[in-house]
Amino acid sequence: MAGFKGTREAFAQALLDMAQENDKIMFVSPDSLKAMRATKFAELHPEQYVEVGISEQNAVDTAAGLAAAGLTPFVGTYAGFLTMRACEQMRTFVAYPNLNVKFVGINSGLLGGEREGVTHQFYEDLGILSNIPNYTIFTPADAAQTYHAVKLAAEIDGPVYVRAGSGREADIYEIETPFSEDGIRILKEYGNDTLLLSSGFVLDRVLKAAELLKDKGIQVTVGDVNILYGRNPQKILDAIAKAKQIVTVEDHNVNGGLGAYTSKLVVENDPKYVKRMGLTTFGESGPAKELADAYGFSPENIAKTVEENLK
Repeated sequence: MAGFKGTREAFAQALLDMAQENDKIMFVSPDSLKAMRATKFAELHPEQYVEVGISEQNAVDTAAGLAAAGLTPFVGTYAGFLTMRACEQMRTFVAYPNLNVKFVGINSGLLGGEREGVTHQFYEDLGILSNIPNYTIFTPADAAQTYHAVKLAAEIDGPVYVRAGSGREADIYEIETPFSEDGIRILKEYGNDTLLLSSGFVLDRVLKAAELLKDKGIQVTVGDVNILYGRNPQKILDAIAKAKQIVTVEDHNVNGGLGAYTSKLVVENDPKYVKRMGLTTFGESGPAKELADAYGFSPENIAKTVEENLK
């Protein structure tokens, strides 16, 4: 298996690989074929491709119908066009009847707005879906993990949302590394001064921050939380139990995503200090790396935040 240029290409390849073995795999496109890098899928599997045009609500309803007929439809487009424009349909016509529809939301987070800015940066999607029952929410950290997340989504019975990016994600994982069904993977374990949790496409920055902290004598553990509001958070709770404090870092609004999920687990199971790093404002256009630095996601600022909040 070759590497991927980005998370969208990883989604398209996973879809192709599954369709070759399973004729129930469908792709419903609200004029998103090119955006999802799925042109080849439509060419090779035209009978498994449905185009509805620029109408996200129709796409979700169409997928609900396909799922009710026993198929496994994927709907892929910009994250906010799904979770905001088609929120009612995702709630009432997919989640409420618990239908087997899979969603892939691209351009999620601040890093997706290099050219389009706030209209195409979506950092509320997780907060929206975390309030709707029955969704399984995957937040893969890079393209390789996205490939495996998409394939795992097809195996789960019920609605699944996979958060994808814009092609500006750093590669972290070896392509053979499976998507952890535990909801967390520990990547660095230097010590328990802080449990430094990441979700999504800032993991490379969190790992660099851990090295900066190590040089200062602050020993942290880094965990990649790849399933939010999961049904079995025990592995996350195990990591929380060892830590003196927790710092969460996510390219999402500070409410509703990783920080909120972690805080819920901590308050209900093992009370201790949690510092949430995330967005509190709207973003703007600009190169992805420069935007991330400007909005507080530089390795230096993550390390500084951990150091300042040591209890």
